[in-house]
Amino acid sequence: MPDHGGPQTVATEPQVRSGRGSARARLLAAAAECFYDHGVNGTGIDTITAAAGVAKMSLYNNFAGKDDLVLAYLEARHEEWLGLHRRRLGTATDARQRVAAVFDAYVDHAELAHRHGFRGCGLLNAAAELPAGAPGRQLVRRHKEEVEALLAASLAELDGVTAEQAADLAEQLSFLLEGAMARAGLEGDSRRLHRVRELALQLVDAAPRGHAR
Repeated sequence: MPDHGGPQTVATEPQVRSGRGSARARLLAAAAECFYDHGVNGTGIDTITAAAGVAKMSLYNNFAGKDDLVLAYLEARHEEWLGLHRRRLGTATDARQRVAAVFDAYVDHAELAHRHGFRGCGLLNAAAELPAGAPGRQLVRRHKEEVEALLAASLAELDGVTAEQAADLAEQLSFLLEGAMARAGLEGDSRRLHRVRELALQLVDAAPRGHAR
């Protein structure tokens, strides 16, 4: 089945520092930039407040501490991806294109104008620095589970695909996606993500069909 649309870059601006807006918004924007570029453990409170242009007390007036700020950053990253996905989903006209929309959202994330370059999935990068059982790790796990569930829901809409087949294929596609995201982050560009989109749709088109529901 031909893919007439193909991935198209969405012109979405990344979060950046601003001299305007609430202190909380400026702190979150600064944290998003610093955590993504330098890591959670490599970024101190002083660095974030300086980047946000606010006093240190402003951080503690808005967040219980750095751990709370990290959690808010991860929640914002999750919502950012959902926004990219919703935008892609809005142009999808069938189940196959809705599967592609998940991959396109990752392409869009990779092609944002990251200040110091693309470094892969910000959620997984942060989770790798957090201790086992940390709320932030649980949030990232839920995000990844939600992505897989979105794939499964779209796959289940394909003619003749059973719910079990959709779940199995969604798991395969999510594994492919995470591997491609890791390689893309190491290479610093979106080429692997464009390629995995192609591979994913090949698997979708070749998927065995069960009895029509």
